Amino acid sequence: MQESTSSLLPLLAKAATEARGLAIDAVHACNSGHLGLPLGCAEIGAALYANGGLRYDPQNPNWLNRDRFILSAGHGSMFLYSWLHLAGYELSMEEVSHFRKLASETPGHPEYGDTAGVEATTGPLGQGIANAVGYALSGKRAQAKFNTSEQTIFDHHVIALHGDGCLQEGVAREAIAFAGHNKLDNLILIYDSNDVTLDAMADQTQSEDAALYYNSQGWDSVTIDGHDPIAVSEALAAAKADDNGKPKVIIAKTTIGRGIPEVEGTAKGHGEGGAQFAETARKNLGLPKSTFYVSDALRDHFAAIREQASKDFASWSSRYTEWKAANPGLANELQDGIDQKTPADLLDSIPPFEAGTKAATRASGGTVIQSVAQAMPQLITGSADLYGSTKNYIKDGGDCTPDDYTGRNIWFGIREHAMGAICNGIAYDGLFRASGATFLVFADYVRPAIRLAALAKLPVTYIFTHDSVGVGEDGPTHQPVETVSGLRVIPNLDVIRPSDAEETAASYVAAMERKDGPTALIFSRQGIPSNDALSVSDRRAGTLAGGYIARQETGELQCILLATGSEVQHALAAAEQLGDGTRVVSMPCFERFDRQTADYRESVLPASCRSRVAIEAGVSGTWGKYVGIDGKTVCIDRFGLSAPGGQVMEALGISVGNIAETARSLMPS
Repeated sequence: MQESTSSLLPLLAKAATEARGLAIDAVHACNSGHLGLPLGCAEIGAALYANGGLRYDPQNPNWLNRDRFILSAGHGSMFLYSWLHLAGYELSMEEVSHFRKLASETPGHPEYGDTAGVEATTGPLGQGIANAVGYALSGKRAQAKFNTSEQTIFDHHVIALHGDGCLQEGVAREAIAFAGHNKLDNLILIYDSNDVTLDAMADQTQSEDAALYYNSQGWDSVTIDGHDPIAVSEALAAAKADDNGKPKVIIAKTTIGRGIPEVEGTAKGHGEGGAQFAETARKNLGLPKSTFYVSDALRDHFAAIREQASKDFASWSSRYTEWKAANPGLANELQDGIDQKTPADLLDSIPPFEAGTKAATRASGGTVIQSVAQAMPQLITGSADLYGSTKNYIKDGGDCTPDDYTGRNIWFGIREHAMGAICNGIAYDGLFRASGATFLVFADYVRPAIRLAALAKLPVTYIFTHDSVGVGEDGPTHQPVETVSGLRVIPNLDVIRPSDAEETAASYVAAMERKDGPTALIFSRQGIPSNDALSVSDRRAGTLAGGYIARQETGELQCILLATGSEVQHALAAAEQLGDGTRVVSMPCFERFDRQTADYRESVLPASCRSRVAIEAGVSGTWGKYVGIDGKTVCIDRFGLSAPGGQVMEALGISVGNIAETARSLMPS
């Protein structure tokens, strides 16, 4: 950090003022956005970017040992864009002036991959806090895994800025508790405590003592004047220096919309309302009439920071080169994680299951993940207090705890919301492959994180078991009839529901090979027989394709039965009753099938055959594109029943007899 003395205060004040000007101009230009946070947190930005609060190098934005900064309150995106531009990241003033415009690098909320220096896609409040926890956990694991007694490669910190709204969200509370319990002392939250939410003053909806709350969760807290950049800088330096096993929160008291007297300190200051006073605000702030102004003095200051950052990066790079030479095994493992490398022989490294295997796909998944974990040391996994049920515990992986962050099994506790978002944070960091598990019905708790992972193209694997009314006696509260279809409609999410052990093996490989988005693996509780009529290689290859012929007709094609998961066995049995003109198609993953060539899709589902029946123990809505207007479904368009699983399936029409009868109604007499 640069010397924090009163002599530096005028320059930091100038930086804060000019950052406020950029935010005002950008929001005024598009007549849209949120001014409150960029104006209220300007001095915090000055401490972070202009006074050494963050370790960064704009010329090397992916520096492995940079500090990670996450703007959890993503609506305040102009805060981030202003400081990224001033700091010298690849974000031009033209892009700043195009705030919220089509195809700009300054979208309404920060989007990972769109803008250099943006570490996470944020906006849904609270998610960024949990992402920061994931980043911090990844950082702790990287320190424990890769640092040696001779060389420290990782010693960075994770810093996130949040407001009152973030702290009210349940996902944030879950993540804060997890961070405290796991002693993530490389994590620093800055709480923009301005006592305002969108609708009203915050006392309308909250009354707790934030410092006492954080302290009760195992955190250290300090309260400061958020408009004093020296105080912010000193608080950051103290937090970084104190490796006492406690994450840190800096409660920065601020005034929302500071610099626009007409709205500052009120709920009206949250959004774009203050932009109408842009001209007078600029005058009051001492800014010139020209918009999007940055002084030469500030440009020179940041040029000096970049010069020092370049030297710091070069020094670290030298250590990194020495470390790689001395530790080739560790270096290769780290690089494989960064490159998201999947072994070319991963599928072959999973032993085939014995013929005649009848097992729940969750159990098969529990076997498969052991082989995958052995081949991919970068894979880590977790469960929301359900390892005994979800079966994804890596047996020789050890537990990830404050005593040993190298453990590969994360105990999330009953925190599904946070589990998903923490896994996303690990994925953003890009060093390890993250996966987390719970019951499928609780995917609704994880859904916001899944959606953001899909948007940000994160290769997270979400493992969901107990996939249908087959869970039986637990009843409709735990029978996720609508959930698989609900996941399928999320763009860029692969949803894979395997029908036997070999499909399960391939589904894990499919998830590991994805680099451009998340995968949801959907596993059964009840046993499913193996389709031994087909070879192991055919089932595995078919699963990777998303859909394939599980039973080839031996006569003229009259009907196609399509199914997933535990219902494929019923489709195969029904086909035997229906005769030699019936084809069965296993469709474990719609999304992968839809990405195949038109010729392949036609070979599996020929357009000439319009007599089609889809079978799935869930709602029918997503099957229409495959069965067409002439086809039918054997699905469950209602909530389930409490009874043994087989009885529930039968009662709700998932039976061989009903499938056969439905198919006959479509076939020529």
